Amino acid sequence: MAATTLSSRKTIRPVTPCAPERSLWQRQRFLILRRVSQILILLAFLSGPWFGVWIAKGNLSSSMTLGVLPLTDPLLLLQTLVTGHVPYATALIGAAIVLLFYLLVGGRVFCSWVCPVNGVTDAAAWTRRRLGIKTGRVPDANTRYWLLGMLLVASALTGTLVWEWVNPVSLLHRSLIFGMSGGLFVIGGIFIYDVFMASRGWCGHLCPMGAFYSLLGKKALVRVSAPNRKACDDCMDCFAVCPEPQVIRPALKAVGQSHPLILASDCTTCGRCIDVCDKQVFKMTHRFDQRSE
Repeated sequence: MAATTLSSRKTIRPVTPCAPERSLWQRQRFLILRRVSQILILLAFLSGPWFGVWIAKGNLSSSMTLGVLPLTDPLLLLQTLVTGHVPYATALIGAAIVLLFYLLVGGRVFCSWVCPVNGVTDAAAWTRRRLGIKTGRVPDANTRYWLLGMLLVASALTGTLVWEWVNPVSLLHRSLIFGMSGGLFVIGGIFIYDVFMASRGWCGHLCPMGAFYSLLGKKALVRVSAPNRKACDDCMDCFAVCPEPQVIRPALKAVGQSHPLILASDCTTCGRCIDVCDKQVFKMTHRFDQRSE
């Protein structure tokens, strides 16, 4: 009888079911979509010189798409203005279109979804993790803003578009179209720098284009959120893959804010934190969605 009573008093705890294994698509969907986006945009420019099908003429600095849609990098326009030159009307229209898009969607979206150099720096970050390299001197995060200011001053003093002489994106396009190997050396240098000298050194700390587009993303509508942050088990996978890991903590750990939105303009909206999180803490949403689950 005592044994029966004792047995009846035992607390039966429910067994927590294991999270279902996610498919490759669920674990890599944003990475796949970003690569497809970058490749398609690059092919739009290369289809003319390579195959005679002119979808976009020019490059990411200035282009004409399908012969009717002008697109101009706002940073290129700003450089042109500080040199004292008056841009063509099509350049002004193209810059306005691009500016409006990134103001609404997010400036650093350019870095993760459009810029072809992103694939190089992502590969460098992956290589660095695989090799277990943890050393290196990372420049101050404000360095890229200083470089942005310096290139504008240099453009004003010289009357030339200084950045276009060293812009890795433009150099990569010239290398692919005209076979100019100098651009590939620059791209290779960025890869080596990110692997052996500074984690995410180029995109996260030096690139003035990243600094410029970061300034455009302060009020962007598209945001990553951590609504299920209570499920976080501190595995740190999101921090490991994020190109700007400092943006995660305020939303994930409620540091300085109560809502789960990542509002930092440095966030590239790449979605890698969503991909790698088995607890499904993160999701893509908009800046007015401040709900927590």
